[in-house]
Amino acid sequence: MKNAMLLLVAFSVLLTPIEAICASHYEVQQRHVLGGEGRWDALTFDPAHHRLFISRETHVMVVEPTTGKQLADIPDTPGVHAIALAPDLGKGFITAGRANKVIEFDAESLKVLSTIDVGAKPDLIVYEPASHRVFSFNGGSNDATAIDAKTGKVIGTVPLGGKPEFPALDGKGHIFVNVENTGEIAEIDAAKLNVLQRWAMKGCEEPSGLAFDAAHSVLFSGCSNKTLFVVDSQTGKTITQLPIGERVDGVAYDPGRQLAFSSNGDGTLTVIGRKGNNYEVVQNVTTQRGARTLALDDSSHTVYLVTADFEPPQPDKPDARPVPKAGSFTLLMVSQK
Repeated sequence: MKNAMLLLVAFSVLLTPIEAICASHYEVQQRHVLGGEGRWDALTFDPAHHRLFISRETHVMVVEPTTGKQLADIPDTPGVHAIALAPDLGKGFITAGRANKVIEFDAESLKVLSTIDVGAKPDLIVYEPASHRVFSFNGGSNDATAIDAKTGKVIGTVPLGGKPEFPALDGKGHIFVNVENTGEIAEIDAAKLNVLQRWAMKGCEEPSGLAFDAAHSVLFSGCSNKTLFVVDSQTGKTITQLPIGERVDGVAYDPGRQLAFSSNGDGTLTVIGRKGNNYEVVQNVTTQRGARTLALDDSSHTVYLVTADFEPPQPDKPDARPVPKAGSFTLLMVSQK
């Protein structure tokens, strides 16, 4: 008995975080049919009010994710792609891609405060708290528009030399952003409004989702050729490349679990963990076709994804973009067993 206890203690000491995670895999725990028509893009979790902001082409749904209840709707956001929150200022900001505008709203009442002219086809957006600035990343003009979040006034433009995709913050006044058509990560100084570094990811095609691990100064960049690049944010050196699912869009990082997540349109969520000084795929979770964007609640370690059922492909248009079935739009909640 004594020897057995000693072996048990030794095993628990040797058990790595990755092995412990593998013992309790992630899976889809709940599904809520939200309904409505149209496509979707990025979603943002609001931890202060425990709600999700979900982009829906011409409006933004505000949902309580545990129950799937729709709390509110922000209308008139043509071509909405993403939502950023400035909790210290009690505001939020929405990109309206077809209008070339950012829409500023009150985070409590959800009433629109102003509309702000930005670059062409604004896509992703982020609030950088050290500078109190909002940055819209404009896919049509290959730049970022900087907005004073306190006043809602444009204060400058940062040329990026390519189409920007998802940004990530380092918490020290710098913003990393994927540049899709050049296969690079650019580092922006939010105060000086200039690009500090550009790092090529050789072998990465069309990077989209991006996340940052501040404790280890590591970036996770999702590439369209079924690869996730792990990059040292101080040197730009690629640490490793890992296989992920097809049609990745979103990437997130959970610092409490030391896990990165890649949401893939093929209906998988790739989970990546740190082991020593390296990284490896821990699990590929089956989600649902089309669930390519995500939001993370890192307090409950829950990943939220959205998708829908799709109409059958048209025989005369085999390469056409799939059409979502009306009323089938669904929120998925993924967490450990």
